[in-house]
Amino acid sequence: VQMVESGGGLVQAGGSLRLTCAASEGTVSTYAAAWFRQAPGKEREFVAAISWSGVDTKYGDSVKGRFTISRDNAERTHDLQMNNLKPEDAAVYYCAASSRVSYARANLREYGYWGKGSQVTVSS
Repeated sequence: VQMVESGGGLVQAGGSLRLTCAASEGTVSTYAAAWFRQAPGKEREFVAAISWSGVDTKYGDSVKGRFTISRDNAERTHDLQMNNLKPEDAAVYYCAASSRVSYARANLREYGYWGKGSQVTVSS
């Protein structure tokens, strides 16, 4: 399964961006999906996750109230709407899909399919 992110770019602090992840196969639609991010010199950090149905979501503490994860199983996509972006949100954002868990999980080890990443830059 291939995962491809789109929608990254440069935005001013306080602005918004929407990331989209498209999966090449529909099998991932029955499993959890997520977004992680990695800034230079830091470990990959959990951002948000969503269950196969879209009902259950989970967010990292630093993005709660600002980011929203959603999915469209018919289109084999899951999105990350990012509002009120801060300079500390700048990172490479990776989408991920699980092949074994159906409910939202924050542990990156639960996800076996990964995109190559999309750069998000936030200017102050």
